[in-house]
Amino acid sequence: MSSETNSFEATENTRPADTANVAADTRPADNANMADPASARVIGTETEFGVIDAANPGANPVVLSAQAVETYAAAIANGEIVRWDYSGEDPLNDARGYRLERASAHPSMLTDDPYRLAPSGGVEYEERPGEYERFMQRATSVVLPNGGRFYVDHAHPEYSSPETTDPLTAVLYDRAGDRLAVHAMREARADGLDLVLYKNNTDGKGASYGTHENYQVPREVDFDDLVRVLIPFFVTRPIICGSGRVGLGQRGERAGFQISQRADFVENEVGLETTFNRPIINTRDEPHAFRDKYRRLHVINGDANQFDVSTYLRVGTTSLVLRALEGELDLSWEGLALDQDPVKTAWLVSHDVDMRMKIDLKSGRSVTAIELQRMFLELVRENVELTEADQRLVSTWERVLHGLENDLASVASDVEWVGKYLLFERQRERLQSTWDDPRLAAMDLQWADLRPEKSLVAALDRAGRVTRLFDQQAVEDAVHNPPAGTRAHIRGLAISIIPQVVKASWTSIVVDQPEHLVRIPLPEPGDEGSAAALQAIEAADADQLIRLFT
Repeated sequence: MSSETNSFEATENTRPADTANVAADTRPADNANMADPASARVIGTETEFGVIDAANPGANPVVLSAQAVETYAAAIANGEIVRWDYSGEDPLNDARGYRLERASAHPSMLTDDPYRLAPSGGVEYEERPGEYERFMQRATSVVLPNGGRFYVDHAHPEYSSPETTDPLTAVLYDRAGDRLAVHAMREARADGLDLVLYKNNTDGKGASYGTHENYQVPREVDFDDLVRVLIPFFVTRPIICGSGRVGLGQRGERAGFQISQRADFVENEVGLETTFNRPIINTRDEPHAFRDKYRRLHVINGDANQFDVSTYLRVGTTSLVLRALEGELDLSWEGLALDQDPVKTAWLVSHDVDMRMKIDLKSGRSVTAIELQRMFLELVRENVELTEADQRLVSTWERVLHGLENDLASVASDVEWVGKYLLFERQRERLQSTWDDPRLAAMDLQWADLRPEKSLVAALDRAGRVTRLFDQQAVEDAVHNPPAGTRAHIRGLAISIIPQVVKASWTSIVVDQPEHLVRIPLPEPGDEGSAAALQAIEAADADQLIRLFT
């Protein structure tokens, strides 16, 4: 799984494109998409796509992933491809107060560049790679015009969204990744490769790949408080945002339908790992921000969603619970802790499509997953000063919980697992078969297929059976343009406008100068020099940009 996530600081507001075809309780009011400074939180998502060659199903997925990234990068490059700068990556630092020794780390965790230390700040210089080194470099990690990143992560192509400052914009730029995947498949086909990308979390044969979320959190928030409160929240959260799955168990060895794609692959409560022994709470402490001020909560147990409202609830409710945690905690939060094994509970919640199973709490109560989510909702209402945008999010949360409890069909266009379950259940009845029917497993894969002509979600969308928060044009615009309000804005513009920019990271860009490469720190919006930096970028003046930071 990826460690290269989003640059986690923001000071200005973000406004996504106008929305269309939105349920009334979700539709933003005029100017409501602008994140309130008091409630703004940097949010980013990461999606690892399943990958095959339709003409050669046995093709090496690592090679296919590299071909997907390289082909797309070449298609969008305006001159030289802008590669990722690994300086500053730090995937082995643990939020529990220690650092995992590199020699002890599983190879899948070594996603940084072992030959470079993190930059100390300010302008830095490095030698330009030689001709042979440049020839041998492959574009397996490229920076995008929207400020995000497309790259090979182990055996998958992965999209990291640019940093955003509110849940709605996070939804938009997550969907931009799906659209980018469609473009990548078309470019590959034009090159003679019948590439297929899937937005799911398991191949059905025991392999799992991640859909991660990232949230800026003040470092003053006690990490033990995060663990204690978020475990019961994450265990039950899939009922409002799971994407559904045919088969129970990591290999689908038992017949059935479950709520979450990811739940059966959770194996631990708390830990640093992401590709094995996967925890409910990940402890990677890599903030991509001022370390003494922020941490980045790296969430690895969420599902890959194609339904907008599911993504909106996934990132939006988590952001609200975090805001409540950043206030004064009272004993009511203690009563939400589970009085049973959280890992097994995560499995059981996912398998319980009727959502009637009782969960034992430390308070002595036994509640359903719906009731526990409602308890979190009420505690958010009691402990958070909600903006108008927050009120709409809470209203959607409440409406969905009511629908899950009383009328599943009423939320079938909003909650992805519900839409999938009702469709597949009708098909199962029509076929007069059981859940171990291979035709249903094939439908599950077709659900995740991102080819518009093959995708079941695309077919439902065309039929008006998926609630959309953004129209197709807004999504297409987000593929090519960065959001405002974070360093993504400067990063995206810089790589699009200044031809001398050859590398970038969440915190800096690298400019090619006659004698050496120059690494320039990216200012936050509102920081001293940010306005001047934007002016220099818009004027394509690399020399002026360098002078600003020397």
